[in-house]
Amino acid sequence: MASTPPDMKMDDTAQRAAARARLDRLWADGTAFLGTEFAILAGAMSWVSERNLVSAISNAGGFGVLACGAMEPDRLAEEIAATKALTTRPFGVNLITMHPRLDDLVRVCIEAGVTHVVLAGGVPPGPAIRAIKDGGAKVMAFAPALVLAKRLVRLGVDALVIEGAEAGGHVGPVSLTVLAQEVLPFIRSVPVFVAGGLGRGEAILSYLEQGAAGAQLGTRFAASEESIAHERFKAAFVRANARDAVTSVQLDERFPVIPVRGLSNAGGRRFLQHQAETIQRFLSGELTREQAQLDIEHFWAGSLRRAVIEGDVENGSVMAGQSVGMISAVQPVASIIAELVDQAVDALVRREAPAGES
Repeated sequence: MASTPPDMKMDDTAQRAAARARLDRLWADGTAFLGTEFAILAGAMSWVSERNLVSAISNAGGFGVLACGAMEPDRLAEEIAATKALTTRPFGVNLITMHPRLDDLVRVCIEAGVTHVVLAGGVPPGPAIRAIKDGGAKVMAFAPALVLAKRLVRLGVDALVIEGAEAGGHVGPVSLTVLAQEVLPFIRSVPVFVAGGLGRGEAILSYLEQGAAGAQLGTRFAASEESIAHERFKAAFVRANARDAVTSVQLDERFPVIPVRGLSNAGGRRFLQHQAETIQRFLSGELTREQAQLDIEHFWAGSLRRAVIEGDVENGSVMAGQSVGMISAVQPVASIIAELVDQAVDALVRREAPAGES
């Protein structure tokens, strides 16, 4: 078998080095903003995005984000300290704007020296944005439409995330391909990160070339070796196809259901039955409208923990984005990030290859 000539190996090395330099230029705004080697940040996933996964992502050159969720301030302070014990690299904290103690949580982040705070779950209040910025940290927020993106920039947000409906968990109605066309050409004053359905480096590259500063991924990291999710939870990701990640269905417009994307299972089918039964109880006068709404909303209480921590993937809420179909194995975080970067570099190398070569 003939060996590869040395000059061909050198050409390949040079091509890849040039492609990697091109990639670094494309996401330079993102890496500068995050303070990382790669402009790849992790979506904040309740029960999953804790100290172990967050520190692993940051240590691998990405940007981990702690999910505060319903944590109380003391608990958040403990988790931040534990994460800092595992990494010296930058990471962020995701806070839900509807949390009743948002101001206290912001104070915890500032006192702990957190460099980036991600505000999610609604339009962030102006006082919270100012408190974070006055404390020396950067503010990120989610923009589901161009009009809100412009408003957030006026409010002083330092960076935006536009997340498509392909994402896992709570989602909006618009795909990332549409959001990118709506937002990226018109928001240039702050970095904009894309999210939703991203599972390969070529896709990340395409959005960088449209003007994105970087990409946020959640589903792939949820199934990583460092994720504390139950092995049955990760195995469900490996088995799943993209079409298995579906959004929750609302049966009656009088009783709104926030769309949540997760793997189709017995729990989801039971939720449809529960809605129908609850609506019938309302129509019969057994429940008031408010009672019926609460009954529907409480169906999934604790179900995410059941799936992630206890491994009940049939009855729990197995939140996952459509990129779940690209997961073929449980991998270390560093391998996932390296694979994404290699795929983007490979795409750039192929583009520069002479006609007829692959």
